[in-house]
Amino acid sequence: QVQLVESGGGLVQAGGSLRLSCAASGSIFRINAMGWYRQAPGKQRELVAAITGGGSTTYVDSVKGRFTISRANVKNRMYLQMNSLKPEDTAVYYCTADLIAPMTRSWGQGTQVTVSS
Repeated sequence: QVQLVESGGGLVQAGGSLRLSCAASGSIFRINAMGWYRQAPGKQRELVAAITGGGSTTYVDSVKGRFTISRANVKNRMYLQMNSLKPEDTAVYYCTADLIAPMTRSWGQGTQVTVSS
């Protein structure tokens, strides 16, 4: 089992910044790729950004150039630096970890990000 705990969410004005953190514990040796998903009210959950074990990253088009995903494997942590935030970024953000042996996905409990206009 891998447990994931997010932190760093909150209320910010449009144009502001937030940094989300995800702390992993448990069988962390099983972690391969990690990612951040978000779900806004009335919308489907979407992948925001992902990072492989080797450090390759991918982003949804709407956040490219504004968000940066990173991970510190030694600290068992992953981050999402969010700059130039927009009201449409308002959502609950979830940390995920793709595990091996067996292949499963762990989810955190989510952290609320609210961007006011």
